[in-house]
Amino acid sequence: MTARPLFPTQEIGSLAKPRWQLLGQRSEVLDDGAREELRSWDTRVGFGDEAPEVRDALLEGRPRDVSPEAVRDLGALFGLRFLETAGLDRVYDGEARRIEMYEYPIRQMRGFRFGGHVRSFDNKYYLKAAVVDEVRLDRPYHVDEFDFVKAHARAEPKLPITGPYTLADWSYNEYYLARQPGWKGRTARRSAQREFVVDLARRAIRPTLSALIEHGCRVLQIDEPAAGTHPDEASVVVEGFNAATEGLDAEFTMHICYSNYADLLPALLEAKRCRQWAWEFANRDSPGHDGYAVLKLLREYGDTREVGLGAVDVHRDRVEPPEMVADRVRRAAEYLGDPRRVWVNPDCGLRTRSLAVARAKLESVVAGAALARAEFESPRR
Repeated sequence: MTARPLFPTQEIGSLAKPRWQLLGQRSEVLDDGAREELRSWDTRVGFGDEAPEVRDALLEGRPRDVSPEAVRDLGALFGLRFLETAGLDRVYDGEARRIEMYEYPIRQMRGFRFGGHVRSFDNKYYLKAAVVDEVRLDRPYHVDEFDFVKAHARAEPKLPITGPYTLADWSYNEYYLARQPGWKGRTARRSAQREFVVDLARRAIRPTLSALIEHGCRVLQIDEPAAGTHPDEASVVVEGFNAATEGLDAEFTMHICYSNYADLLPALLEAKRCRQWAWEFANRDSPGHDGYAVLKLLREYGDTREVGLGAVDVHRDRVEPPEMVADRVRRAAEYLGDPRRVWVNPDCGLRTRSLAVARAKLESVVAGAALARAEFESPRR
């Protein structure tokens, strides 16, 4: 395997789905804008020739000649080539087949009953379930999805999967709470939550991770966006992570976005098999506030793991110049005391940005990492 460069780059979440994919999955004829979008991105990143019958059916107004799954395959190819031609060293498919990160995994399990939609943030809603019995896995999931990525990826593939703490936190905990004796106060609720998280980890997430590893997945990103909302439960996040990864041979990373990481430390450092922290920083970096200073704490605690460094903000259209990315990489390397620990990525998934903005930000990530690399590899340094 070719040695990785200093400051390797990676994706960290989902991309916006192109309009041509959304229409094609519904077997609808593409409008002029969607056809132009398909043509222009095909010209730019080169994916259509890998499935010309699907591309041509969509462009020629024959969406019913191809299956929705074939359109999703084309969307996955687009996501891979979009990320790879931007120059990233580690990629997925932009989560081209996924709609969200909660309902789908829960539907692969037994012991849950779905209720109604609840508001998550802004005007976003998700269908929330209650756990009403012991968690049981019907079958490992994301496996076919990874098989396709592995077969077509040119860069190193990874796979993101929602972690047990987030799945539990976003569910109603009825079954495990009812098992607690006596008054259902704070202590009982915390104990019930811990039991729920660990059961999810052992009965559902770990078998899924094991199946993915058997299919050749070597890099698995555990997404725990709920971790930062309850910093006093960092030990529960860790317990779930450790139970999910126990005895498994792969490279595990933990992605936690939009958190005050200082509040999660040092408890989070007990995640035994976590090799990399994939965190966001650019969102809070400004002329009056150093968004990367929290990395000093890792050095103070003696933690030597890699850091997936959020170097561009995913909530603003303004594209950070490569020089800004390089400055952020430089600061992080100096705070950590070892530049070899730094990977460079966006803060989170870029799905809230247009594809054009997402592409520009990714190119800035790659160019900024290259600038920092040249500086650190210079003989004068």
